[in-house]
Amino acid sequence: MNQNRPIIEGFARHIHEEVVRKLLILLAIILELPENYFLEVHRYDKLSDCHLRYMKYHRRSEEENEKAAGIWSKGHTDFGSLTLLFRQPVAALQVRTPEGDWKWVKPFPGSIMVNLADSLQFLTNGFLKSSIHRVVAPPPDQRDIDRLGVLYFVRPEDNLELRPVVSEVLHRLGYDQAADQSAVGITAGEWVKARVAKGVDKGAARSEVGEQPIIGGVVAKYYD
Repeated sequence: MNQNRPIIEGFARHIHEEVVRKLLILLAIILELPENYFLEVHRYDKLSDCHLRYMKYHRRSEEENEKAAGIWSKGHTDFGSLTLLFRQPVAALQVRTPEGDWKWVKPFPGSIMVNLADSLQFLTNGFLKSSIHRVVAPPPDQRDIDRLGVLYFVRPEDNLELRPVVSEVLHRLGYDQAADQSAVGITAGEWVKARVAKGVDKGAARSEVGEQPIIGGVVAKYYD
């Protein structure tokens, strides 16, 4: 890792400046906010839990998959603002539709998959929804392949309070007075640290976890 640090650092900065920046500007435009609104609380050099992660899912035997009911990672939401996923063309990721069904995410060549995450849901009072997703055993023709994921987690600066933004769009649609404002008073850094500390893998079997108190009365939900 240390030998390749300049390459890794260059890649992370490139993602943040050339991809994340455009997405945050687009979201500000959608909400009729100044274009730099989200940029000012997602600065690369300020203290946050933004990070680049490498995740390798090793292929499992049929017995191992059966024991885990085919689930590699329970349905969940991510902690920050956005998650960018660069991956091999191995199907394993699924998203939960509003109807409660699970749908495969096709890994299109040259694409980056983007998840919206918790902080944006809090900041827009539920207007932008945190993507519910899970990792399952690949289809039979791909189950003998290890799956490598390279993920960039975009998280707000630690000191940002997760209070809904003042937006004419949210006002017109009623999102400034309805939905869930339970994260008011909690900072982005506190939210991330609390979710990490109470990870779904700790203290109980995954199959037994449906809801989990996190901090300040806010809960995280998990899905099979």
